[in-house]
Amino acid sequence: MAAGAAAALAFLSQESRARAGGIGGLRVPAPVTMDSFFFGCELSGHTRSFTFKVEEEDDSEHVLALTMLCLTEGAKDECNVIEVVARNHDHQEIAVPVANLKLSCQPMLSLDDFQLQPPVTFRLKSGSGPVRITGRHQIVTISNDVSEEEESEEEGSEEEEAELCPILPAKKQGGRP
Repeated sequence: MAAGAAAALAFLSQESRARAGGIGGLRVPAPVTMDSFFFGCELSGHTRSFTFKVEEEDDSEHVLALTMLCLTEGAKDECNVIEVVARNHDHQEIAVPVANLKLSCQPMLSLDDFQLQPPVTFRLKSGSGPVRITGRHQIVTISNDVSEEEESEEEGSEEEEAELCPILPAKKQGGRP
């Protein structure tokens, strides 16, 4: 029983080092942080378009996840067509209508986290609104910095590897059919 517990502890210790900084020179991917911020804009007869863009020198990955489009107070019973202008997979600008809202039949539309890469322009193609667009601005950052603590932990883990007990094979028990 003691040998099995020691083997399990050695395995768990090895797994912990693999997550912390690697084994035998192999490195785990750099830490990833993800931030999410509320996004909202309003299109109306006075403001017919809105462009969401980020700084180009930013090394982070930005995603705009749309959740809902809805008519707000003061909207007339008319067709309000909302168009999104973004880039496709070939990096060509395309314009696509994503909603046609009307107060009497469809005053709101759930977009279920419809994801777009900035820059994105929203246009009120027809109607006078006001139309509220909501969602989340998600920022994914990959950190390539290795701190001094991580480097010293790697050196310490190499020393610990030499002290670990080898995994022994299980003993066969006789008398069982």
